[in-house]
Amino acid sequence: MSTTVSAAEAARLAALDRYAILDTEPEETFDDIVKLAAYVCKTPMAMLSLVDDHRQWFKSKVGVEIKETPREIAICSHAIQQSDVFIVPDATQDPRFRDNPLVVGEPHIRFYAGAPLIDDDGHALGTLCVVDRQPRELDDEQKQALKSLRRIAVGQMELRQNLQLLKEALNDRTKEEHARELELQRLEQKLVRVLGLNP
Repeated sequence: MSTTVSAAEAARLAALDRYAILDTEPEETFDDIVKLAAYVCKTPMAMLSLVDDHRQWFKSKVGVEIKETPREIAICSHAIQQSDVFIVPDATQDPRFRDNPLVVGEPHIRFYAGAPLIDDDGHALGTLCVVDRQPRELDDEQKQALKSLRRIAVGQMELRQNLQLLKEALNDRTKEEHARELELQRLEQKLVRVLGLNP
């Protein structure tokens, strides 16, 4: 990947950063979405992948142990450049991927389908992807289901972000109220001293 970053890529990375989701603990809701994707698409592997400037990191995964891969070998890096489901029926037959370490080595990817996780501003943050060790395709119902699940995943990311912002706002408000209360107590004590009143 080049050292210069386009304005669009910089905006995408900033959008991903605002979600504050990278390197967080697993969450049951995302795990359920990934399990459903694997089940509906009948694949042994599925991941919710987030692509930053140097890696793809898996918020949730089924059928794989790795937590991240370098971005330069991530098939998801290609998928985030699409608006629709990106499908590779047989990675060994695709010149872009046939020498990829994830194809020639573990997890021996043959089939890949990734639905980009696109936020309200049009930034593709990552993918909801399904993977198989056998060449194959998705039927129309599976493609539609994968698109539906990706919308649910993005909605969950939005909800997660909004809850975090709400917590921060409430925390700030509590701090402000506490500071105001201390100031009022200080003013009351000063007034008592000035007026010579007994508390």
